[in-house]
Amino acid sequence: MSKYTIGLDYGSDSVRSLIVNTENGEEIASVVFEYPRWKEGKYCDAPKNQFRQHPLDYLEGLEYTIVEALKQVPEHVARNVVGISVDTTGSTPVAVNETGTPLSLTPGFEENPNAMFVLWKDHTAVKEADEINVLSKKWNIDFTKYEGGIYSSEWFWAKLLHVIREDEEVYKTAYSWVEHCDWITAILTGNTNPGTLKRSRCAAGHKAMWHEAFGGLPSEEFLVGLDPKLTGLKERLFKETYTCDVAAGTLSEKWAQKLGLSSNVVIGVGAFDAHLGAVGAQIEPYYVSKVMGTSTCDMLIAPMEEVGDKLVKGICGQVDGSIVPGMMGLEAGQSAFGDIYAWFRRLLEWPMKNILADSELLDEATKQKLIVETSDKIIAKLSEEAFKIPIAESGIVALDWMNGRRTPDANQALKGAIAGLNLGSDAPRIFRALVEATAFGSKAINDRFISEGIRIDGVIALGGVAKKSPLVMQIVADVLDMPIKVARSEQACALGTAMAASVAAGVYPSLKEAQDKMGGGFEMEYHPIPENVGEYKALYEKYKKFGAFIENELT
Repeated sequence: MSKYTIGLDYGSDSVRSLIVNTENGEEIASVVFEYPRWKEGKYCDAPKNQFRQHPLDYLEGLEYTIVEALKQVPEHVARNVVGISVDTTGSTPVAVNETGTPLSLTPGFEENPNAMFVLWKDHTAVKEADEINVLSKKWNIDFTKYEGGIYSSEWFWAKLLHVIREDEEVYKTAYSWVEHCDWITAILTGNTNPGTLKRSRCAAGHKAMWHEAFGGLPSEEFLVGLDPKLTGLKERLFKETYTCDVAAGTLSEKWAQKLGLSSNVVIGVGAFDAHLGAVGAQIEPYYVSKVMGTSTCDMLIAPMEEVGDKLVKGICGQVDGSIVPGMMGLEAGQSAFGDIYAWFRRLLEWPMKNILADSELLDEATKQKLIVETSDKIIAKLSEEAFKIPIAESGIVALDWMNGRRTPDANQALKGAIAGLNLGSDAPRIFRALVEATAFGSKAINDRFISEGIRIDGVIALGGVAKKSPLVMQIVADVLDMPIKVARSEQACALGTAMAASVAAGVYPSLKEAQDKMGGGFEMEYHPIPENVGEYKALYEKYKKFGAFIENELT
């Protein structure tokens, strides 16, 4: 009888459960749950870059997706589920009490955004990140050196410091802080004790300045130097971390009953979505695995002995075993990618939603159908028209910093910009410039790896943009001057998480073997068009000059 694992993939807007046959990687059932409170816009303040999520969205999605997925398969499948693992966005931490319960699930904090999970793209902690960077450069040990040398407002310490400064009640009540991927794993095992639950090496190494060379987290003296409010917190956090092939425990009786599974099901240590997405897309040494969605996360693995003492500046960390155990995992990415296209679509939707919606010329049902139909077709039509426009014909150059810059050299205070507009600049030309900007942002990441001595042999793409937009993929291939393979699986992150679960449960001895047995391969490959490559090299130089001007003169 086949054995099965479940990959739980927590994204920015929804959670997905994927049931996978460990023998061959067949994806036999999948269910998605959209976070209802998040969908209503609760606890968020976009102009302030505040994005928070309620743990009930996560818990409701956990139960619903697994129960509904099991309804889609024969009964014997549930009896033969041997492992579950979790991936989440990150850094997405939350303040918890002594039992590991998020404060937002305790009396008095139910509607307090500061008691919620602080989503990865929350940028309220820019000031705190700056303080961490300044102090790190003065300290006798630079605790940011394995984080690319620049700490980001998207990461663990900056976020928790911002929250405890802003909210005295949360500061007084919080006992510890837990990452989303660690908390869901802890919930499933029944061990939510902040001192004993198993913490993700991936999360701690890339976002919390944890490293074996430091003996764990930054020193108490350093943390107190940042703010006396951090006094004693280190002792209530963690010292040890674990890779995704390790078992965190087994399914608790409570959750076994809720889900209709055995309490013998092994729960693997959690990790971040992009890292396990790279696993699901069958990453191999010196290939960049590029998750192309609302943002991008660029993963690269290399043998430890070949990386040696190299420290890659300006990336999102290099961590032993954060992607594939035994390999150095290096992370980079763009804070906005598909989000930029979605922003432009919203601009174009404005007249429909604010003028057409109030029109008395059409009945309500027709207006709504017209708005939905038009909105759904905007990106496809823009792509069709943009494809016809010659490179550099418009003279428009854009910067992809609409949500700040993650890599290279994190700076979340930066803003996007567009130059070269004239009275002939129409929507398809502006859209093409935005697509080119996101491709140039990708090239800047590749260039940084290469300049720091980490070669790149190829690119593997996964995610919604990689699957849906030939225009974007061809432009990125042309700009990078490198072939791009697109992973076949529609759910590479959940698949990689299911692979990790198979190793934690003992089905396979290593993640590499799980990848070989369960991988879905690639559905297509984009190749750079030689005549486009040269033209984009010239346009890329303009992008860099424009970016330097904006960063130096206007920030």
